[in-house]
Amino acid sequence: MPLTSEQIARFFRVAPGKSMQLAEHHTGWAQTPELESLGRETVRERAVEMLQSEQRELSERQNLLYADNRYSLLIILQGMDASGKDGTIRHVMSGVNPQGCRVTSFKHPSAEELDHTFLWRYAKCLPERGSIGIFNRSWYEEVLIVRVHRAVLADQQLPPGKRGKAFWKQRYEDIGSFEQHLARNGTVIIKIFL
Repeated sequence: MPLTSEQIARFFRVAPGKSMQLAEHHTGWAQTPELESLGRETVRERAVEMLQSEQRELSERQNLLYADNRYSLLIILQGMDASGKDGTIRHVMSGVNPQGCRVTSFKHPSAEELDHTFLWRYAKCLPERGSIGIFNRSWYEEVLIVRVHRAVLADQQLPPGKRGKAFWKQRYEDIGSFEQHLARNGTVIIKIFL
């Protein structure tokens, strides 16, 4: 039974507008009885074959993206420490032309970044038309890590005000508006949570 990319993606994709609970999502290799019956090694071999095939396709599409020069692709990898973001970038993107692809890892904000709005450091690293950008972490840190580690929020030197539910709701709205702005201007965003 040949596995297709679509069949595998079906197990991991969350449709736009849908939600999911990670606790209810099986993360092992045996997502279905069919995969389990094939055995771990067969599934692994087929996954490697598919990855190589998809890398060739990605390379071809990168050439089209560059030639068309109307769109850019932004891949956002979000996940906890040691979730495999670096390995995913290294393996999946090994087939692309590095001249048209830039990886940006976001760590603790610099002094310069803290002197700007929270989206500024991400905006300045966006891919230009015809190219691919990969964000290792993203603006979602601003509503995840910053919300938990309030010292980071204090470092942002924001004007006085409450930092309750309304503040965080506004941050979510800012992120949503920013993503809509990017999409309207030709940036295709793919979000991956590892």
